[in-house]
Amino acid sequence: MGRRPQLEGDCLMTIEYSTLYIGGKWVEPSSSAKISVVSPTTEQVIGSVPEAVEADVDAAVSAARSAFDDPIGWASWTASERKDVIERFALELEKRSEETAQRVSSQNGMPITLARAFEGAFPAVMLRYFADLAVSTPQEEIRPGLLGGSTLVSKLPVGVVGAIVPWNVPQAISFLKLSPLLSAGCTVVLKPAPETVLDAFLMAESADAAGFPPGVINIVPAGREVGAYLVSHPGVDKVSFTGSTGAGRSIAETCGRLLRPVTLELGGKSAAVVLDDADLAKSIESFVGATMINNGQICWLNTRILAPQSRYGEILDTVTDIIGSMKIGNPLDETTQVGPLVSARQRDRVEGYIAKGLSDGARLTAGGQRAGDTGWFVQPTIFADVDPRSTIAQEEIFGPVLSVIPYTDESQAIAIANDSEYGLGGTVWSSDPDRGAAVARRIQSGTVGVNGYQNDPTAPFGGIKSSGLGRELGPEGLASYQYPKSIYLDASAS
Repeated sequence: MGRRPQLEGDCLMTIEYSTLYIGGKWVEPSSSAKISVVSPTTEQVIGSVPEAVEADVDAAVSAARSAFDDPIGWASWTASERKDVIERFALELEKRSEETAQRVSSQNGMPITLARAFEGAFPAVMLRYFADLAVSTPQEEIRPGLLGGSTLVSKLPVGVVGAIVPWNVPQAISFLKLSPLLSAGCTVVLKPAPETVLDAFLMAESADAAGFPPGVINIVPAGREVGAYLVSHPGVDKVSFTGSTGAGRSIAETCGRLLRPVTLELGGKSAAVVLDDADLAKSIESFVGATMINNGQICWLNTRILAPQSRYGEILDTVTDIIGSMKIGNPLDETTQVGPLVSARQRDRVEGYIAKGLSDGARLTAGGQRAGDTGWFVQPTIFADVDPRSTIAQEEIFGPVLSVIPYTDESQAIAIANDSEYGLGGTVWSSDPDRGAAVARRIQSGTVGVNGYQNDPTAPFGGIKSSGLGRELGPEGLASYQYPKSIYLDASAS
């Protein structure tokens, strides 16, 4: 496999792997190419893994195909039999939860306290939820026919899944896919993002220890070109992708041409609608969680804050004071609230948007600068008096930048919230939960929270418009890895 990590002070020491996890084994890669992981905090290399090439994808898909097509293999097992292995997988992940959190924080800058919840704990929760759901959901039913006879309707696993995940919340997003597809009886080739590969190898160790049949889980770390090869591979039956809208459109075009089912969870530019009766001070922790967690690097974050004109100055001051005073620092420090951005490229992108906001006439009330001499840090940044049609109010920035936009009445607030090409998340803040829910119903988005935002495993998650296709989580997430088959039964035969 590779050399295990060691903690020295508050730094994760170099982690090196020399093999890939394919077909239930640690195998030699097909090339000498390597992915080097650079710390966004220190700008130093903290690890490396083999970079998969097309031949490795071929091997992984072949292994997944063989595992799925085996007449006595994973797909033929009962949901209860699969649950036993999935439970062992959850236990192995829990054994490594702290190490997983450390690796993620060291790679993408996620504050360690958040990484423990999102990356260390949540995967096991999702595995158990979907394993239980698959057991409790009937896989067959007989429906009486209107024309005589009846129909046996079965829910069957869709097959080999090509799963492509981003760097921002790599483990939680991986398990948005792995948990339902494994419970449904599918096999998978998972491609993690190059920025966050060290946690994926730790997950492979957990899968190996859990005792999955060979080929059920295969991991191929690589860049976009190899990801595109996986998407179009003839041995793949379904694609599940989380990432940018631009990449999602390209994947959708490929899958459309191939008539291949696809789930796409893409970008967002969600709005937090603060109503005139809201008490932000009472729910400020939830508000920060919905707008600024993970250094602004989450797709559903509410980066447009809509404030009533009658309370605009007060709300702007509250947001500026709270967000502007968040502690910036090493993500492995327990007290850090804002870590670095994942890469120099991402930092430059965010700085470009800050410059654009200023040139377009928005007023800076907090941040707007780099923080520190080393690492890819950008201060939490607040813009006031933002035109809702301006670039910073319409395009996804994916960094710690918020736009506070005034509105005159509730109808205008809803109109501004809906005036976006995206529709992934959103929140409504009100002292009257019923009023908040009524406004939430009018917001064009796949998900909306009232006085907070939280993806619950039991409820479908996904977007509309340019935010994607399909749903993850909930029964809908399980169903997305199944296809219904009808067998018509002749009434005369009974």
